[in-house]
Amino acid sequence: MFMKRALVGVLLAVGFAQLPALAAPAPKAFETKARHAILMDYDADLVLFEKDADTLIPPASMSKLMTLAVAFRELKAGRLKLDDQFKVSEHAWRTGGAPSRTSAMFAPLKEMVSVEDLIRGITIQSGNDSCIILAEGISGTEEAFAKAMNQYAKQIGLKQSHFVNSTGLPAEGHLMTARELAILANYLIETYPEYYYYFSEKEFQYRKHLFRNRNPLLTAELGVDGLKTGFLDEAGFGLVASAIRDGQRIIVVVNGLDSKKDREAEPRKLIEWGFKNFKPFTLFDEGEKVSDALVWGGTKHYVPLVGDGAVDIILPTNATGKVSAQIIYQGPIKAPIKKGDRVAVLRVTSEEATATNDIPLYAGDDIGQSNFAMRGLDSLLVLAFGWLL
Repeated sequence: MFMKRALVGVLLAVGFAQLPALAAPAPKAFETKARHAILMDYDADLVLFEKDADTLIPPASMSKLMTLAVAFRELKAGRLKLDDQFKVSEHAWRTGGAPSRTSAMFAPLKEMVSVEDLIRGITIQSGNDSCIILAEGISGTEEAFAKAMNQYAKQIGLKQSHFVNSTGLPAEGHLMTARELAILANYLIETYPEYYYYFSEKEFQYRKHLFRNRNPLLTAELGVDGLKTGFLDEAGFGLVASAIRDGQRIIVVVNGLDSKKDREAEPRKLIEWGFKNFKPFTLFDEGEKVSDALVWGGTKHYVPLVGDGAVDIILPTNATGKVSAQIIYQGPIKAPIKKGDRVAVLRVTSEEATATNDIPLYAGDDIGQSNFAMRGLDSLLVLAFGWLL
């Protein structure tokens, strides 16, 4: 996918460590009006820029991404279907519909609405009634759905986020960080590619209403294909966006802006800056062996390590490609091992930047379990030599 190669100065060694949060310093100074911002490379899971990204803030309608995550999970599990119909309750109608004077798809009271229309009502129109109808249809009540949101959020690594409702309407304790919004966007793109296209749809016709997507960057020729806007008086204007260009995808989150104009301009500048200043370099082609990992109790003493496709890292555009690397795993790895099991991490550092790329590595072969005698011999080798084979 990426043509640039960085093959100079690669040193592979075995180490044992916990993986820290990934971050890359800006190669050049960058300023944004946003009070909170983060720019992340999707494939490398690498932070390219951040500003006060860990402060809990009211996420407004950007928290609807979590509502959609729960809905997509139910769809993928087969517990929900796109053509299922949910009834518009009085709570949904009054709190998020026409009487609320908030963003709505204007679903009529007591009418039935399909799940697919509700999803489009959220991704395109940011309908608060859409969220509540969907939440009640899935969990019975919005309160029960909020509990499901919080449980799922913890499962996917959102450690600070807390949800009180399905809409992002003002509520005490309904908070997220810019970093966790980016993590959530990354998760949606990676886990639910079959539903991601809803974020890029530009229009939605529901009854007599024609809604146009509120994401101002979808038509900006930046490669943006999602995700969600947000606004509250106390939080300002915000946006979660993702853009792809020449196979490289980045995710941007901004919040705390003063106007719609700034909400369009600031993430645009961040996206352009990210693509201009950071590029992928290929270390190993798809299927190419990166190294070997030691195996305990297996029919072989080593398992080859490969990437999931090509092994790419993100470096500043002007980098020479000189890097060093470590193979990190808790080992020796216990057999049996199945081909494709995630067993190690390739940690790459560059001479030109303090950025650290951590790339998952997978078993390239099946390794069966050896007999009892061989496992005993392996144990003696570990005790005697620390597995220095």
